[in-house]
Amino acid sequence: MKKAIAFFLLILGVSLYMLNSSSYSSAIKVGDKTFLIDRAGEKWDITQAVSIGFKPERFEFGLGRNAFTPLNDNFLTDPKDGTSNRMRVIGISKGHEAKAFSLRRMARHEITNSSIGGKPVAVGF
Repeated sequence: MKKAIAFFLLILGVSLYMLNSSSYSSAIKVGDKTFLIDRAGEKWDITQAVSIGFKPERFEFGLGRNAFTPLNDNFLTDPKDGTSNRMRVIGISKGHEAKAFSLRRMARHEITNSSIGGKPVAVGF
């Protein structure tokens, strides 16, 4: 009996999740502009994408602003000893300065804030 109840609750939970996580955001037209409404209710102007042939119904939901917490250099520093030659990185350089960002560390955040040559940069993955 307990297994049947647990199974029912699992199926109910999965069903509710699927109902609430549709893969399509609503698109609205306001004048000559087309907007996509993300999960947070924010409007995103997709007029240019539509003008070159993208179909609003093919867009997937947006997670909204600040969905990913960006990293900064403090969280991306790896000790030089023990670093594998096979480590996958995104590299940037300016003049004689170069930086490498570990994909393993960026995988959950997708973006990091850094600077190179005294200028701020955002590195995305």
